[in-house]
Amino acid sequence: MKDTTTSSKWKATVAVAMSNYIEAGSIIAIATSISLWQTEFGLDSMAVGLLSALSANAFGAAIGAAIGGPLCDRYGRKFIYTYDLLLYMFGTMFAIFAFNFGSLLIGFVLTGIAVGAGVTAAWTYIAEEAPDGRRAGHVGVAQLAWSIGPMIGFLLAALLEPMGLLGSRIIFAHLFVIAFITWWVRRGLSESRRWTEKQANPNTVGTYRGIFEMFTKKKNITALLFLIGVYGLWNTVAGQAGIFQPRIYEATGLTDARSQYLLQVLVWGLTSAATFFGFMRYGDRVSRRWLYGFGAGLGIIAWAVLIWGPAGWFSLLVFAIGWGISSGLGAQAFYGLWAAELFATRYRASAQGFMFMIVRVMVGVLSLWFPLMLEKTGIHGVGFLIVGLLVAALLIGMIWAPNTQNKTLEEIEIERYGRLLDADHATEVAAGNIRTDGSAASGSTDSTAVRER
Repeated sequence: MKDTTTSSKWKATVAVAMSNYIEAGSIIAIATSISLWQTEFGLDSMAVGLLSALSANAFGAAIGAAIGGPLCDRYGRKFIYTYDLLLYMFGTMFAIFAFNFGSLLIGFVLTGIAVGAGVTAAWTYIAEEAPDGRRAGHVGVAQLAWSIGPMIGFLLAALLEPMGLLGSRIIFAHLFVIAFITWWVRRGLSESRRWTEKQANPNTVGTYRGIFEMFTKKKNITALLFLIGVYGLWNTVAGQAGIFQPRIYEATGLTDARSQYLLQVLVWGLTSAATFFGFMRYGDRVSRRWLYGFGAGLGIIAWAVLIWGPAGWFSLLVFAIGWGISSGLGAQAFYGLWAAELFATRYRASAQGFMFMIVRVMVGVLSLWFPLMLEKTGIHGVGFLIVGLLVAALLIGMIWAPNTQNKTLEEIEIERYGRLLDADHATEVAAGNIRTDGSAASGSTDSTAVRER
């Protein structure tokens, strides 16, 4: 497999990872403007929940992931990341110039579909193109972009807060500009080499047969359940925090909008730092199980202090520091990594699309009711649900963390399935990767032999 230069790999990684900046930026743009839209259009709590649920934070992204994953496997990773941002820019125009509830809803749905497709393709492409010994470092760039987006979004919200709804429209406009620049840069990127080689192999099965295998092989089903348990449960909490965090702060006594936004700048600044100095530097060097456990445990402590600790700035700062660092080391970064490693190339994007869809549906269902729950029961009423979901995600990740560190995607595929699924069986036997009975041969994970495929 011919390698490209390190600089080219990083350029491609950064360009594709910007899908995460745009996704997270969209969620924060909604979070910081939702109360203003509510006042402007006279919306009730149910309408606010509907906007949130159908946006990039939930059902909109779920639809995009469900469509984008199979298309990504059928037509290539570049097909998605070339065209998804065109849809995104179209959607942001509706949000920028929204004049009623209907136009705002259309904008939120379109941007949600675009980011759902784009994030799925981004995680897949980055993992496939990353150097085998530095896959966590490259996948971490997507997590870094995901954390920088909210940090800048909340900073802009704090600076533009005196402008009211006009300031919110400007935040959406900045996302349009970022999307256009990213789309322009991506035009020069190449297709994933692993996907290209799979398509060139005469033994490659069709996309729909691959999807059927994804749901019928036991190893795939257990991987789906594991990753939904890790990411889905955590993101059900993170999704509410992303879109409703200002309301959560209000429930704890912090009502000043600018103070809320600046506190969120601290949260996401620490998430960025933890991603860069923690996950990206050590995800390929230390035990991933314990790194994940540390991040997940810190998140539980942070929420427990915010919910049940003494009201005031002490609890708020403990939460901001703990949740910020936790988000940089925790479930989403590891999900992006493990989701690419645990599935074969033929349905890697489809698997991510399916899981992302399920996860965002989980967020969406709770988003429909979360504002009402918070309004009627307060932060203590929803606190047990939040902490319970985070504890479950911690246990699932710690108990069933896969042993995939520093292995090529081909080595992992042979270990999991007994062979490379789209490789010629006779060639595999001749190369010593599998025995004639189809099981993995001793020493079949020799990195040189596998990489030459």
